[in-house]
Amino acid sequence: MGIKERKIKHKEDLKQSILDAAKKLFQEDGYQATSIRKIAAEIEFSPTTIYLYYKDKQEIAHALHEEGFKILSDRFRLLANIDSPFERLKAMGRIYIQFALENRDYYDIMFVMKDPIQHICEGPQEEEWTEGATAFFALVETIKSCQEEGYFKAYDPETLSLLVWSTMHGLCTLKLDGRMDMVVSHKQILTDVPDVLQHTFSIYIKMLERL
Repeated sequence: MGIKERKIKHKEDLKQSILDAAKKLFQEDGYQATSIRKIAAEIEFSPTTIYLYYKDKQEIAHALHEEGFKILSDRFRLLANIDSPFERLKAMGRIYIQFALENRDYYDIMFVMKDPIQHICEGPQEEEWTEGATAFFALVETIKSCQEEGYFKAYDPETLSLLVWSTMHGLCTLKLDGRMDMVVSHKQILTDVPDVLQHTFSIYIKMLERL
């Protein structure tokens, strides 16, 4: 590896270290309580070094937002070999749940925190939410393929996709925030169900199958 290649690798490694430190601190301390100075201290660099790569904390959050969507979109792409569109839709739901449960830090940045979206809205006019749109339209195309097989004929695919996404987000957020488990334990409902989230998801899939 030459000098130029080593410099490029050092730069990329440092940027990744900044993102990893910020993701950790956002999750542990919250976005508002995390400062550039704290991120710098986490990786033992000066705040000035971070400003060489990211202009502010919001830009760091947006970079993590993009990183998370890339991971999710890559997982969705693995479903292309599933011939049945409805089975593919079910698999997308299972992947979404698994991603949320295994990547709470990314999930909050992608779907809960407003700052990454603000970064897009306040950026250049031509900037678009390409990473989120890619994941969403993978869902839309799957819904359209389901319609070709006879499902959801009475519904607009984009609107139904928003409904599916909203439902999945609601289920995952209730689980991650502990509210789903609180209702189950305090109200003593579904006490014989080993996994309430998966059980509720299976009921939702049965509802979709009838549309």
